[in-house]
Amino acid sequence: MALPWSLLLELALYASCFVCGIITAASVTITQGALNGKCVLYGSVEYNGSAQIINVGSYSPLSLCYFVSAISVCVAIFCFSLSLYWIYTICMEGEVQRERLWMNVTLCVCGVFLFFLLITGCILKIGLDKLCESLQQKVTNLTRCSDAETKKWASSYDGSEFYTRLQSAQTSVWVNFFCWIIIGILLIFQRRQGNSEFRSGGEDVGASPSETEPFFHRPGQTK
Repeated sequence: MALPWSLLLELALYASCFVCGIITAASVTITQGALNGKCVLYGSVEYNGSAQIINVGSYSPLSLCYFVSAISVCVAIFCFSLSLYWIYTICMEGEVQRERLWMNVTLCVCGVFLFFLLITGCILKIGLDKLCESLQQKVTNLTRCSDAETKKWASSYDGSEFYTRLQSAQTSVWVNFFCWIIIGILLIFQRRQGNSEFRSGGEDVGASPSETEPFFHRPGQTK
């Protein structure tokens, strides 16, 4: 069963977006739980020089981290559902039919996801930079933000992997963003080519019977 290369690439991109969405949501949620439920994006720290302990001074509203996680989960659910649909269609029906209406709907969803993923990526990037700036200003002998993971934090906080997790979340969001750009380009390409319906074996579903008939008819056999 030969599938179009564009559909295979699209399914691979959906799988990548699903994985990236799960990584982002999990990284932000785990980091929030390790820091006593606080959203440290755009936050600041306090440093006890005598005891050499880092404490969270200010933090963002919880809704900010919830927003980042919610967008990532929504993208992951959509990609998972769409991938299941195409796999079911290929396995059960033996053909792939894509109407122009649903292609336009998917293209609109792609634009919405790109908008929110761009916002999410900026939140993670700027929010982590603000936190790292506070750490480097307050904590003595701290040259890199990742070095704060090895420092001692207050008893209610576990900052051993905060930077690694938030950096992973940020990277996953940008990978997700660029994957959706490629998906959008693929959809536009298919829409302009008019390949809205095609069989898995390469036969055009929208072809009329006259187009599929052979040029020369064999004469009927007489007994």
